[in-house]
This record gives sequence, C-alpha cells and structure tokens, in this order.
Amino acid sequence: MRLRLDIGYDGTGFHGWATQPGLRTVQQELESALHVLLRDEAAPRLTVGGRTDAGVHARGQVAHLDIAPEQFEKVTPRRVNGVLARQDATDAVVHAIREVPDAFDARFGALRRRYEYRLRDLASRRDPLSARFTAELPVELNLDAMQQASDELLGLQDFTTFCKAREGATAVRELLCFDWRRSEDGALVARIEADAFCHSMVRALVGSVVAVGSKRIEHAELLRLRDRRERSSRFTVMPAHGLSLEEIAYPPDHELEERAEQTRARRTELPSEINAGE
Repeated sequence: MRLRLDIGYDGTGFHGWATQPGLRTVQQELESALHVLLRDEAAPRLTVGGRTDAGVHARGQVAHLDIAPEQFEKVTPRRVNGVLARQDATDAVVHAIREVPDAFDARFGALRRRYEYRLRDLASRRDPLSARFTAELPVELNLDAMQQASDELLGLQDFTTFCKAREGATAVRELLCFDWRRSEDGALVARIEADAFCHSMVRALVGSVVAVGSKRIEHAELLRLRDRRERSSRFTVMPAHGLSLEEIAYPPDHELEERAEQTRARRTELPSEINAGE
C-alpha cells in the first residue's frame, strides 16, 4: 500500500532533503525513523515532492512511501515524531500520514509547488527571532519596481538563466505567481508558484528581482538576461535560509495517473519555438 506523508522542517541543520554520505539530511532522518518503526531489513525509501537544498525550510513538503498492509498501524505521525525526538531530530516533523492510491506520485503527480521567500532591507526593522528564516540586505528596495519585474517573468518560459545547469535537464517551466508584500513584521515576502522548479531557480528569480529593486539593473536588462538563457553575474542567488516550501498541490485521485504521465513527458521546447519550426 502507498502512504502520503506531509512534512515540515527547519532546514538550518540539514544539508538539504536528499540522502548524502556523511551528511545530515531530512530524508536520512525520516528514513532512519521509519526503519526503526518497521523493523525491516530493507531500508524504507521515500519519494519526495520537492528536493530542497541545504538550509531551505519546509512547511508543506510531501513524500510517499510503499509498505506492506500489515505495517500500516506502525506508521503514525505520533510514532514517527517520537522516534525523531529520540534521534534528536525535532527540527523535522510529520504532520499527517494517510493511504493514497497507487497512482499517487509525490514528485511526478504534483500540479504546482508554492514557495515563500522572506527578506529584510534597510527599511525593515531587524528581528533576531526570525533571523534564521529571513535574509537581510544592506540596501533599500523599491517594492513596486520588484513587483513589476516579477510580473514580467510570469508564464511558460525557458528559465535557463535562473537555473543551475544539470546535464540532460530542461529549464522550461510555467511560473504561475510571483507576488510581493510587506508582512506585519516589516519583512518583504515573495510568493512564488510554478508547475515545477529547476535547481536554484527560486532563489535566482528572487535575486534578479532584488537587483531591479536596488537599481543595480533595469527592467529591460532583466528581460534581456532572461532571453539570453545563460547564467549571469548581474544578479546573485539569494541565501537559502530565506526560502520555505509552503505547499505542493495535487489533482483529484482519478487524475493522478494522467498527471504523472504528463509530467514525465519532459518539455524541451517552448510552444513558440515548436510553431516556428513547423
């Protein structure tokens, strides 16, 4: 049977989600706790919805796990969290566990992923209680200019300029939302939502818009950089600790299999490019 796990964690003490030899990761801590509960010689394997980088946080991470039906009662949030506490891993928590159809795939079945990025500029009052989750910049930012620049990045595009290259991977994504607001505590907060993200894309997008808000670059230059489709030193990738994965959305159960098939059909071209070649 297949289980869905809803997970949160403070990424400060983790070297990202994915298991890495000799490093503490979220996946390693959770799979270790599951191994204790299941008492299974074969280590349980989690498939995750969003592989967060080192230092990135999550409130809405999702993973799935396949177990034997007779093991179901052993895997509850209370029991998993109890083992995590004994492992001194209270910076990770399992909010919920439930059975899902076999067609549910935490990674390929997702419709969209939503992140939040928090930062403080010179106009913001510093807050030591939120410093672990908020980047600080020694400049004053123009929020209106940042929103205008963010709006111009929306849509289905090739985001190679904003991605750390991986061989054989595509950077074609659909950016659905990139909205800014100033929170009650004075921080600038970005809501960034897309069907999927490539490696370092969210932090690079924020960095590019911050460059516009600080007058380092103009809107027109940002668009030229986007269309050039190559990494640039004209803006920086923002620090990991300001980023949090807030939500991963999935379709109704009867559409899960179709969605996974669509996602696995890797996009390599934009619609305009396809039409231009016909």
